[in-house]
Amino acid sequence: MTQDIDTRAQRIAGHIQTQLAAAADPTKAGPMQAYMKTDMPFYGVQAAARRQIVKAVAADNPLDPKRDHGVVRRSVELLWAMPHREEKYAAITLARSWRGAFIAPHMMDLYEKLIREGAWWDFVDELAIHLVGPCLLRDREHIAPLIEKWLTDDDMWIRRSALLAHNRHKKDTDGQTLLRHCLTLAHEPHFFIRKAIGWALREYSYTAPQTVADFVRQHHDALSKLSRKEATRRLIKAGLWP
Repeated sequence: MTQDIDTRAQRIAGHIQTQLAAAADPTKAGPMQAYMKTDMPFYGVQAAARRQIVKAVAADNPLDPKRDHGVVRRSVELLWAMPHREEKYAAITLARSWRGAFIAPHMMDLYEKLIREGAWWDFVDELAIHLVGPCLLRDREHIAPLIEKWLTDDDMWIRRSALLAHNRHKKDTDGQTLLRHCLTLAHEPHFFIRKAIGWALREYSYTAPQTVADFVRQHHDALSKLSRKEATRRLIKAGLWP
């Protein structure tokens, strides 16, 4: 069984790697690398083309949600271990492609590993919002305690993920917890934490604009200028700010 999982996963990851390499554009690779401020090499394959490659490979390899979780995990791990940044992007896209049962609490250890190793916004934000977030929404009983631990983790990217995991929950947002999390991290000087606080609040303002407006007013001095600016973007348009 393990051999079958590995064989299937290698086929999936290998096909994606081969197609990314075939689509490489050296004229774009350098600028993409410079924009991301990384030493990691790029093929020069932009987002739309990457998504199309992953979508096609996923469609050609339909998986059974009752028995193929191991194939998903191993495929993601293999892509993540490859040297180019687009292969790591593909790992995250692939994890998102097989929706439903494949984005599940038992995958949280993998998502956490990728966040810690990715340690930059282009990886972390996708993982936090589109993989960790759905797990939190579907199983708060088991995932919420983990997110509480993440909130005080030594790794800044894990703390950022604890905030962004609330995004996209819309009417099902646990507003009380979200606001508490924002206030807990409001003292931090890190740009990426302050930005995440504002982003999370802005997302929640689509569902509870008055609640967010009241929160920002009440905690004006605790929140950074950046957090307030991001949080109130929609409130200004809605006439609820200042």
